[in-house]
Amino acid sequence: MTRFIHLTDLHVSHSNSGDPSANVADNAPMLEKVVAIINAMDRQPDFVVASGDLTNMGDPDSYAMLRDILAPLAPPLVLALGNHDKREGFHQVFEGTSSDAPFFHDRVLGGLHVVTLDTLVPGRVAGTIGAAQFDYLALALGRHADLPKLIVMHHPPRIDDGGLPWGSIDMDSTNRLAQMLRGHAVAAILSGHIHIDQVNHWNGIPIVVAKGLNSTVDLLETHDLRLIEGRSFGICDWRPTGLSVSFVPLSPEPRELGVIDRARLLAFS
Repeated sequence: MTRFIHLTDLHVSHSNSGDPSANVADNAPMLEKVVAIINAMDRQPDFVVASGDLTNMGDPDSYAMLRDILAPLAPPLVLALGNHDKREGFHQVFEGTSSDAPFFHDRVLGGLHVVTLDTLVPGRVAGTIGAAQFDYLALALGRHADLPKLIVMHHPPRIDDGGLPWGSIDMDSTNRLAQMLRGHAVAAILSGHIHIDQVNHWNGIPIVVAKGLNSTVDLLETHDLRLIEGRSFGICDWRPTGLSVSFVPLSPEPRELGVIDRARLLAFS
């Protein structure tokens, strides 16, 4: 079994960033808490994925703070960029280069071939996948043919034509992605962006979205978009039979109602 952690929408913001948002001050301490939680797990995950919106403003100071918070993380880390990120700031801090190029890459971790795409469109909320990345994906899908693929992309594919256009990649990219993945063993697509704990099945592929470390959406408010308190991350277990995902709530602070000790728990039948 391969275990990995899915983080998303960290929205870390340094005090020098000029961030006007009122709800980001706790995001850096929350990420520090999550790093400590992961490092303390009895069964250490094989890797950790952070699927975009790493910072809220995309400035170098925020990326430097993010880098320092993530430095103690024990498992290997996979990063992707989201619509709140800025490629120049990310490349400057994490790669020491001056570049505005999309950030896409692949590597083998825990028996999975992890392929990360960059769905960021500068200045826009919605996402896309450019031609160069589709060319890269075609080559990547031909590597490690014996391993299931895990696709990481901040914006999920659009499930249907009636979906909100800002909440996904565009329909053309969605259709082309579906065509390219057809016939390949894909364990899952890990996404964020919409700040909801959600799993969709799309062309037989699980699309796993976590609400992230910033906020969530009131699903009972169907007219406007109401943001409410709520943070989580996903514990994902990949087995030959498929994927299991458990979402760990982080806020509001859970109130303990009782504990059943392990010996009694094991005695249940």
